[in-house]
Amino acid sequence: MLKRKKLFLIIGAPGSGKTTDAELIAKQNDAITHYSTGDMLRAEVATKSELGLEIDQYISKGLIVPIEVAIKTITNAIKNAPTDIIIIDGYPRSMEQLNALDEYLGEDASLKLASVIEVHVSEETARDRVLGRNRGADDNTEVFDNRMKVYMEPLADIEAFYTAQNILKVISGEGTIEEIVSEMGSFINSKS
Repeated sequence: MLKRKKLFLIIGAPGSGKTTDAELIAKQNDAITHYSTGDMLRAEVATKSELGLEIDQYISKGLIVPIEVAIKTITNAIKNAPTDIIIIDGYPRSMEQLNALDEYLGEDASLKLASVIEVHVSEETARDRVLGRNRGADDNTEVFDNRMKVYMEPLADIEAFYTAQNILKVISGEGTIEEIVSEMGSFINSKS
């Protein structure tokens, strides 16, 4: 029988801590590979390739990268992952992205979406964290407000879709990193 890779998606507002949480879980467990869509896209921008320049036109304004580009980036990462458990954070960010991934998963029998984990924080917490970290040009009030709006608009539909499939898990992102990573790590291990 074909061994299926298990995919965990982590969604959350900008500043929810989803990337940090996922990185720490992957560091603690050699059987897990973590990819951040934001990091994958920023890495492509850094290469100054044609694709990178195209991506930069979107993320520098806090907009969603076109679906074909995002799916191509993500599916390549999944196929090349060295482990059978893969965590991708920051995806999906729209119903269009969700539908494209769902279609891809339907065609690829070697991969199973095990769960979608939503790291929930208040807008106030998210704002304080993002504007306090100053990681790049996309960490300013105007871009944050736009990113928050882009994140919130499709959220109810994304939650409804994954709730109907009984694979949505909501975790509070308001606690300490240790608490959040412990809860998320235990949950992922229980589904692996």
